[in-house]
Amino acid sequence: MSASEEKFTRQRVYDIQTLTPNLFTFRASRDPGFRFRAGQFARLGVTKADGSVVWRAYSMVSSPFDEHLEFFSIVVPGGEFTSELSRLREGDTLLIDKQAFGFLTLDRFPDGRDLWLLGTGTGLAPFLSILQDFEAWERFERIKLVYSVRESVELAYQELIAGLTQRDYLAEYAHKLQYIPVVTREDHPGALRQRITTLIESGELERAAGLALDPEHSRIMLCGNPQMIEDTRAVLKTRGMRLALTRKPGQIGVENYW
Repeated sequence: MSASEEKFTRQRVYDIQTLTPNLFTFRASRDPGFRFRAGQFARLGVTKADGSVVWRAYSMVSSPFDEHLEFFSIVVPGGEFTSELSRLREGDTLLIDKQAFGFLTLDRFPDGRDLWLLGTGTGLAPFLSILQDFEAWERFERIKLVYSVRESVELAYQELIAGLTQRDYLAEYAHKLQYIPVVTREDHPGALRQRITTLIESGELERAAGLALDPEHSRIMLCGNPQMIEDTRAVLKTRGMRLALTRKPGQIGVENYW
């Protein structure tokens, strides 16, 4: 099979940044033909020592208009894929499927006034892609980015988040964004302390945001720990909110990576 007939391209890894012993970011070159919508994911492949290839889904951090592809990864102890991925060095080869996948995109919501982006850990990735695109800022009146981690050292991409509203093409929309960090296992200046579900149930998240979560106006994206997604969906269901499906409008968007 020729390279053109293969379902993937071979890209070069560069700019690897270690955040903690278990978290790192990296960039890869981007094939000119690779297209994606903000919020989608790519299938990445790493080649093991025995020559076999392991594939996993990773949301893009980068915007659809960047010349590179950026990803945010956790190292799972003993994990078949992340163990191999964490051993990659600058200049190494990464396989990337030619097609982007996923439905955690803004076209999930045909309407809505307020966009809530609720993420834990590396689930921040698709939200950064969405916030570097123009559509969210144009469509929604208010954007609430809620990013939950266990310890403050895990708060990634703080400089990027702080700099979003300084970008020329977003400057006039700067008033729309509020960033709400959550650190669950220690006190951190300016951060909320409890799990996202607890913050919703107690009303503390809405008080911090100065905005109500309601079915008419709120459109909510969830990404991160599967248990968080399941629990948050259950809490929001008690508020009259349901999953947004292709043929059935709703208020909640999640991703299925399998």
